[in-house]
Amino acid sequence: MADELAKGIEIRRSILGDEHVARSQAATTSFNEPFQRYITRSVWEDVWGRPTIAPGIRRLLTLIMMIALNRPEEFKLHVRAAIHGGLTAADIREVILQAAAYCGVPAANSAIKWAEEVFAALGLDVDSAAQQELSFAP
Repeated sequence: MADELAKGIEIRRSILGDEHVARSQAATTSFNEPFQRYITRSVWEDVWGRPTIAPGIRRLLTLIMMIALNRPEEFKLHVRAAIHGGLTAADIREVILQAAAYCGVPAANSAIKWAEEVFAALGLDVDSAAQQELSFAP
């Protein structure tokens, strides 16, 4: 992708990590390249790059939207990013409880399972993680 997308790629790397972005870039084809360019500019540069909402709040918003939309792969991706970005398992648990109230118990039930899969993959002890203090990292 062109240098004009450098800011979006930088933000994307800071949120999702170098490995994820490298995999996405390696998987770029002539078919999906316009989409990759679009999300890099529109999502990462134009939205995540805005200073008005702190990245931690954007992480929480993204998680709850992925629950509401029933997007398990994106939810898991953003749980991993949230943990690496300083949010705690307790923060994520609170998001899921909020989703239960506004998106429905079935959606939150799925999200609990998805989050626990990510915690296990990251080697987090779910029981001790549940005792963490809330951070709502900026």
